[in-house]
Amino acid sequence: MQLKTIDKVESIQPHDFKRYYYDTMTPLVITGLAKKWPAYHKWNWDYFIKVAGEKEVGVYNNTKSDSYTPVNTADAYMKFGDYLRMVKAGPLDLRIFLFNIFQHVPQVKDDFIWPDELMKGFVKKYPMLFVGGEGSITHMHFDIDMSHIFHTQLAGKKRTLLFPYKEQYKLYRKPWEVLSLANFADYKNVFDYENFPAVKLAKGYEIILERGDTLFMPAGYWHHMEYVEAGFAMSLRALQGDISGKLAGFWKLFGMRGIDNLMKRTLPQWWYEWKREQLLQNAQRELAASVIKV
Repeated sequence: MQLKTIDKVESIQPHDFKRYYYDTMTPLVITGLAKKWPAYHKWNWDYFIKVAGEKEVGVYNNTKSDSYTPVNTADAYMKFGDYLRMVKAGPLDLRIFLFNIFQHVPQVKDDFIWPDELMKGFVKKYPMLFVGGEGSITHMHFDIDMSHIFHTQLAGKKRTLLFPYKEQYKLYRKPWEVLSLANFADYKNVFDYENFPAVKLAKGYEIILERGDTLFMPAGYWHHMEYVEAGFAMSLRALQGDISGKLAGFWKLFGMRGIDNLMKRTLPQWWYEWKREQLLQNAQRELAASVIKV
């Protein structure tokens, strides 16, 4: 992996954000944006236990999903409050993602401010909460709806890898899926370059998100996140401004995923082998191209 740091600013003028980051599809961390929100001071484990502890949530462990399972299948279900008490107690390889707590507790929408001055197109019905115990992992993927995202870390720390969408074949993207076949868990200490050599060519970014940091993640960016500390974050999503971007998200959400799930149900072994062969061919082309350039 060829990694560099992400630009970090306390604040930014809208025209600078658009020119240097939005238009160029370049990630950015804004450290001061969320510090103006009531949520920055108000939200904590006990608060969420109090306002939404009885809600049932799906939880996900660190096991990397295989190529036979439909995406977003929870590993277990429990009350939100019980899960948060487990998170508080110590290391826990369980996480929650895409939890729309705002549907259950509408008043928490008053605790943050949509950054409309920086970006238009926010899908305001779906702000999403992400929670993870210390040691939990979000494996390498890109978001299927191809939205731009402001991801704000409001508690704890997360080590984050980011790669532009175009790096997909170097990352061993599973065809018809949003996931990488490669496992980036504990990539700081070990990575299987023997079986996934094209990852050496992938150009991306690395950062540790801390409390109050807001990450601008452009549409289609691959991301892998490891909870260095137990924490929670909120994502605000915005549709791409151009029609082609919107159509790409629509196709992946309602077409690509449906076809993949159908094939997993009807021809799972054949579908798995075919996709594996395709991704290996894609990676080999990237490796061959790098030799030609040299």
